[in-house]
Amino acid sequence: MSEKFSKIAMRMKSNVIRELLKVTSKPGMISFGGGVPDPETFPRFEMAEIAKDILENEYRYTLQYASTEGDPILREEYIAMLKRDYGIDGLELDDLLVTVGSQSALDLVGKIFLDEDSIYFVSKPVYLGAASAFSLRSRNYVYMDLRDDGADLDELEKSLSEIQARGDIEKVKFIYAISNFHNPGGVTMSLEKRKRLVQIAEKYDVLIVEDDPYGDLRYEGEPIDSIFKIGGVDRVLLLRTFSKILSPGLRLGIVIGKKEIIRKMVMAKQAADLCSPSLTQRLAARYLQRHNLTEQIKPTIALYKEKKDLMLSELEKHFGNMEGFHWTRPDGGLFIWFTLPEGFDTGEMLELGKAENILFVPGVAFSLDDTCKNSMRLSFCLPPKDKIIEGVARLKKVVVEYGTEKNLL
Repeated sequence: MSEKFSKIAMRMKSNVIRELLKVTSKPGMISFGGGVPDPETFPRFEMAEIAKDILENEYRYTLQYASTEGDPILREEYIAMLKRDYGIDGLELDDLLVTVGSQSALDLVGKIFLDEDSIYFVSKPVYLGAASAFSLRSRNYVYMDLRDDGADLDELEKSLSEIQARGDIEKVKFIYAISNFHNPGGVTMSLEKRKRLVQIAEKYDVLIVEDDPYGDLRYEGEPIDSIFKIGGVDRVLLLRTFSKILSPGLRLGIVIGKKEIIRKMVMAKQAADLCSPSLTQRLAARYLQRHNLTEQIKPTIALYKEKKDLMLSELEKHFGNMEGFHWTRPDGGLFIWFTLPEGFDTGEMLELGKAENILFVPGVAFSLDDTCKNSMRLSFCLPPKDKIIEGVARLKKVVVEYGTEKNLL
């Protein structure tokens, strides 16, 4: 059958995080792997009440096909929330598309923008969901190294200048950026860089795709204006999701952008899945009407902050005096990027980790060129606090065992 598969099918690879989830149920396993929210943060009683109501009284909508664009009530409520909580004004219904989570949105972005010779910019390390969606269409990526305050924009501008000089600037389709609490890097793009990024994009007439699934989960510091708010609907396409703040089981993402782009994404979505689920869309819409989501997630933020601080403390305890080990210290989100000395291969270490009942995501999963091998992504949101303590101790045992075996320590 391999001779029958398309070129895109042949490029497909299994998602390492999806594979890790298969072994998380092993007795005694502690997982720092997937960015899986703590189920205790889900507003299950509120959603159960709403679900009963909309199934009994709005069944003509909730149990029927929906429009491809999405539930108009949900889009209206989301527009109101963006205005109230983020100062984003002037949006209309046709500026929004409801997708089956942000991964669906990323796939649609790749589908409508990328040909095999298209060029796009991503950070290094790069979110593996975006890497998968984009690389299926084109392998002509250009890296921007990730710094403590976001992507290296000097690299970006230098690369764009070189591409323009050789006459290929029209092939550059977008710059992909996770603005808040980067996955996997944990860092946040500064306000200065956000403004400069918009200036660079305007200079070279390039679209910015801003992915912001974690922006609501801020634990320290003041919120920063989104790239979308700075650059506007003509320059920036904004991707958001309910997965981290309400429930991933709803499978709901929101794309906000220029009507022309949204319309093309709607056409692509019609071919992919016709529409997002009516039931979960209306559930989210009524939830936004009945509850202030910003207030509702405050206990979640407090819980995740405790877990994040605990993991950082345990990493300092076990690795703070070891030369060449360093990690990011995020102000929010779900992830810490842990880098080991050169020579360590966290992909090889994963099997040792499984044997010690500790899971993490190897850094190579967050690259398009099989690099980042001496790094790993650690997620602190799911394990209970006692498991975070035990998990970091197990991680130390794996690191020492591997480092000793390879003469790296």
